[in-house]
Amino acid sequence: MDGRKIYAVWKKQVKDTLKNKVILIQFVMFPLLTAVMQNTIDMQGMQDNFFVILFATMYIGMAPLTSMAAIISEEKECNTLRVLLMSNVKAGEYLLGTGGYVFMICTIGALFFGIMGNFRGEKLAGFVLAMCVGIVLSLLLGAAIGVRSRGQMAATSIAVPVMMVLSFLPMLAAFNEKIAKVSKYIFSQQVSKIMEGIGTHGAGTESMVIIGINFFAVVLFFTFCYRRYGLE
Repeated sequence: MDGRKIYAVWKKQVKDTLKNKVILIQFVMFPLLTAVMQNTIDMQGMQDNFFVILFATMYIGMAPLTSMAAIISEEKECNTLRVLLMSNVKAGEYLLGTGGYVFMICTIGALFFGIMGNFRGEKLAGFVLAMCVGIVLSLLLGAAIGVRSRGQMAATSIAVPVMMVLSFLPMLAAFNEKIAKVSKYIFSQQVSKIMEGIGTHGAGTESMVIIGINFFAVVLFFTFCYRRYGLE
């Protein structure tokens, strides 16, 4: 692995995102919604940091996944990725550069959510760490979808249903016990549960086990997609 090539890919993605409003909006939409809702709505009996947890969970299930899938599939469709690979950029270097960029932007978003939730010190670090776990899983899933897809349309057709499950199922679970019984097995629900417990209790064994199983399944899926479809 060449650190300079990884940085070059990272730098390229920064410039491309500033030009691509579709991807850029993925990173800023939910933080902005959180800022608006958190400061304008205050209903009696509403859970503390309700909107912070709600939109942070949706952010985890949407931003890293759709962004990673869109970036990879677009560059495959436009043959940009092939040019990079022909320029002696290895597949691993490309994925690390692109994934590192998406992770960095999403982590900045996670920090914003934590600050909006008035977390400080160790609580803020715990909140951001919990979000980062979800971001990594979502990012890997998005990378697998991008690798599997020939172009943006194909990636979108897969990413949108997956995104809907990861983003909206935890929200619906709060109002429906039957949905909650299903939702508990996806990592975004367990990350949401951990975020809710920041400052009162740590991550439970069940949450850690379910997240671990999800991580193993996502890594297997990415490995399968990469070995079968590659990046060209």
